[in-house]
Parts: sequence; C-alpha cells; structure tokens
Amino acid sequence: MVSGDRHHAEALRQEVTAVLAPLGLRLSPEKTRVVHIDEGFDFLGFRIRRMRKRGTSKHYVYTTPSRKSIQSIKDKVSELTYRSTRHQDLAEVITSLNQALAGWANYFRYGVSKAVFGAVDSHTWGRLMRWTRRKYQGRHRLGMPEMKRRFCDKGWRFAQGKVVFTGASSVTVKRYRYRGSNIPTPWTPAPAAASTG
Repeated sequence: MVSGDRHHAEALRQEVTAVLAPLGLRLSPEKTRVVHIDEGFDFLGFRIRRMRKRGTSKHYVYTTPSRKSIQSIKDKVSELTYRSTRHQDLAEVITSLNQALAGWANYFRYGVSKAVFGAVDSHTWGRLMRWTRRKYQGRHRLGMPEMKRRFCDKGWRFAQGKVVFTGASSVTVKRYRYRGSNIPTPWTPAPAAASTG
C-alpha cells in the first residue's frame, strides 16, 4: 500500500517486481491490479476496503470475509444438509456443520467478521430446519412447537443428545494489534553498526 497517487503505486509495483526476481518469483499480471483503497480489493479470502465508520465522519480500513468466501461456506453448508445426507442422524449433521463452520470462522476471526458469522449461522439454521423437517416429519408436517420440543435445547438451538449446534458465532473475533515497523521487510533499513570507543 502507498500513500500517494496511482503513479506512486505503479512505481512501487516495479520495485516489488525487482525484489521478487532474484527469488525466482514474479507478480501475476492477471492478479495484480492497482486500485484505490476506497474501491477495495480481495486478498486471501478477505475484502479490504476503507469505509466511513457508521455514525461518525471518520474513515477506517476494514478487513471482512469476501463475498466469494461467504458463498463458499454457504455452499459447504448446503452440501452438508443436502437430501443425500438424510440417512445420517441429526447429531452427525450438526457435528459436520460445527466442524466446517469453526474451521472457516477461525481463519476469518481476525477481521471484522462478527456480523458475517451471524448471517452464516442464520443461513445454516434455516438449512438445518428444512433438513430436520424433511427427515423426521413422516406423513404429518411438524409444527414449530413440536420442532422446538424435539430437536432444540435452550431457545431455538438445534441439539441431539450432547451434540449442540454452535456455528461460526462460537468463534471469538480477535483483532490484530498494529505492529507497524516491527515487521521487517526487504525495504527495512539495516540498523547502523555500533561504534566501539
């Protein structure tokens, strides 16, 4: 990232290219773009973009799961709750979902992800509700009170035996501390040698 205009960013890209070349690495032209931070960009599954903080006039850089990453976990949830899994017990399905969601959420827990985790859990809850109804309803449609009594513990949390749906929201979001110049880069100047008297 640079503090400057587009030509400053393009100059830095040339510099990065020169640093990578001796290592046998190169920037992919298809994946390397120069964009303004207000436009945002996707990197390693995250969406990085500067936005105004709600209720203030201040702008901050936010790192959130990208749309593609959110869609990938929703697709995984759909796969784990598809009709072909109805031979499994509810506990098995909940266990598979908990593992998939916890793994995904642990990767994204260092971003601004709490609201996204809630939205993914809401999607998963809906899929679980449909899966449970279709597996257990038999000839008669299960009403909501019966669903709650048979398949949920406190509130509307799905559970069977000791297996409880925890979802992505069970992972605590944790922000990185700013470390600034403590992280060495190829451009970090070497410390001056101490002189001996």
